[in-house]
Amino acid sequence: MATLHRPAPPHRPYLPYTPRTPTRTHPALRMPPDRTLARDLALPLGAVGAALLVTALMLTGGTAHAPVALALFALLTVAVSLLARPVLLPAVVLVSWMFYDGFVLNQRSDLAFQPQDRTGLLVLLLAGVAGAGCAAAVRAVRRHPAR
Repeated sequence: MATLHRPAPPHRPYLPYTPRTPTRTHPALRMPPDRTLARDLALPLGAVGAALLVTALMLTGGTAHAPVALALFALLTVAVSLLARPVLLPAVVLVSWMFYDGFVLNQRSDLAFQPQDRTGLLVLLLAGVAGAGCAAAVRAVRRHPAR
């Protein structure tokens, strides 16, 4: 028994594949701005960083020096708020303040609202606003470069 196959298509010349380059004006090919994994993971990584900072401060005895610990937490808050989405700024500040207040100032994971706790919250809030403001300025410059 013979099997009949479809006839072969006529021979076409070889054309190498050349991908199309996306143009800036085509809206379907444009990438959405600020879609990076770092911005999505900034808050969890910031919480891990705060936990590691508290652990390092407890192991080195740095919890006795609250102003130094507050400065370190402020630097951590600035770094995380530079990467995080602006909507997450209150959460970033709150996580940093809870680790600072609970483990550095009160040392028994108690949260209080005494004057030194409020000062720490204000410093961390200002650090977060400064970091988010710098990140917004950088994004604005990247979106609208000088002509």
